[in-house]
Amino acid sequence: MVTLYKNFNIKKKHKESIILIGNFDGVHKGHQKLFKLANLYKKKYNLKIGVINFEPMPKMFFNQSLKNFRLSNISQKLNLLKGLGVDFIITKKFDKIFSKIKSINFIKNILYQKLKARFIFVSNNFRFGNNEKEMLSCLLKMRIITIIRLLNPNLY
Repeated sequence: MVTLYKNFNIKKKHKESIILIGNFDGVHKGHQKLFKLANLYKKKYNLKIGVINFEPMPKMFFNQSLKNFRLSNISQKLNLLKGLGVDFIITKKFDKIFSKIKSINFIKNILYQKLKARFIFVSNNFRFGNNEKEMLSCLLKMRIITIIRLLNPNLY
């Protein structure tokens, strides 16, 4: 059974998990490969898999003229994710307040401290906010989290 959350206050059994972040709209082949890799880690390290997605999608939030941008509605998306080895899904409301959180604070305060994520999986087109390069270099120096970016989905 997949547990659904609307915020980052998750149960203890879901902390220290593999976290995949993204829209996962339609769950295309690249997404499927990302989930396949995450499931290998799940088995190897005996961890749970969680997904963080946002509603509305950040692209739709920042460009209000995109009214019908999605491939699947929310319930279709949740059903697709349930079939990919996911243990829990966090659908965070993406609003003006949340959009102002600095990338480094999102990773340090939410992914690391609150969720205690062991691994973060993102696809090649995912961006950790506006200042991603500086933020990722800071994280690597701090060695607080392992980020796995699927650069070329065709390799897997």
